[in-house]
Amino acid sequence: MTRLQLLGLAAVSALLAAGAAQANGNPANGRKLVYTCAGCHGVPGYTNAYPDYPVPKLAGQNEQYIVSALHEYKNGDRHHPTMMAQAQSLSDQNIEDIAAYLSSIKPNK
Repeated sequence: MTRLQLLGLAAVSALLAAGAAQANGNPANGRKLVYTCAGCHGVPGYTNAYPDYPVPKLAGQNEQYIVSALHEYKNGDRHHPTMMAQAQSLSDQNIEDIAAYLSSIKPNK
């Protein structure tokens, strides 16, 4: 095999491994946990007061993105006072469950 073919094979293997390492959440439990999330993320047209920006809708969002974002808020790598406080109250399994549920529902347009 040429060096380029080996590099391509390595890249494909990494992508497949990343796909297999998706969240292992329980959507049914996640559905119970998102009640506080819906207060901001589930309100059509809701914007944050300061700074003024639209609050993102989470329905149908990529599961791994939600897991990463919540861990970043929990660890202080992302800064938003409300989100940091919410994430601090979640276990790793809670985060996986929430991500599994939110990624499974169809977004409202």
